[in-house]
Amino acid sequence: MEKVRKPDWLRVKLPIGQSYLNLREIVSKHKLHTICESGNCPNMGECWGAGTATFMILGNICTRSCGFCAVATGKPLKVDENEPFRIAESVRLMNLKHCVITSVDRDDLPDGGANIWVRTIQEIRKVSPATKFETLIPDFQGIWENLEAVIQAKPDLLSHNLETVRRLTKQVRIQAKYDRSLEVLSRAKQAGLNTKSGIMLGLGETEDEILETLHDLASAGTDVITLGQYLQPTPNHIPVARFVPPSMFEEWQLKAKALGFKYVESGPLVRSSYHAEKHIF
Repeated sequence: MEKVRKPDWLRVKLPIGQSYLNLREIVSKHKLHTICESGNCPNMGECWGAGTATFMILGNICTRSCGFCAVATGKPLKVDENEPFRIAESVRLMNLKHCVITSVDRDDLPDGGANIWVRTIQEIRKVSPATKFETLIPDFQGIWENLEAVIQAKPDLLSHNLETVRRLTKQVRIQAKYDRSLEVLSRAKQAGLNTKSGIMLGLGETEDEILETLHDLASAGTDVITLGQYLQPTPNHIPVARFVPPSMFEEWQLKAKALGFKYVESGPLVRSSYHAEKHIF
């Protein structure tokens, strides 16, 4: 397949500024992993420059090999039991009003990492009770008691990304299941949590499939939806089928709002955690 040329609207500014440098120093000093770095996020300069970041727990090696994701795949290291304390201390030092916590998939662990998730939430609340935060969680392989443990910790917003349409799920998210992801969101909503999901455009999906996916997410009670352009992180990942123009993202934003989502973030450079502080209500 011939490589599609990246359009001008996807150009981003290089990370600069004192806030960016300060945040990088804290992340380095406390040996933290951020999805901003591991996922090659195009908004890292903007977000870090504003003093915000998304922390990634449970290491930086994932047990899954999704075709879109830049995070390393392999055998993860032993769980760091001190990680919840280090994350919480960094949130305190940064004086964050809002943060996002995500993780790699840890299908190698009996609890899927749920214990570290719960302890991280508890530690942040202990040292920074005023901080609001979003938890961008995995599907825990559909082992619902592990999901329930995180739900019972009551994050301010529980997020789980569907990533793509039903037809492309097996190709894009090899070890994931479309309906299982919808059930994660549905169970969290039924438990009374605010919920969020995200999908990428430009993987070869049709407009009818995008609309079907939005309907499915709305039916699961999802409150917040993000839509962004898929960008191929390396030549070994799924190639971009097309670059969706900004005008189309504006149209999808209107269509999503008409379906009843409480907040819609839609644009070529939008990623799940982009403007995340606006997604908690």
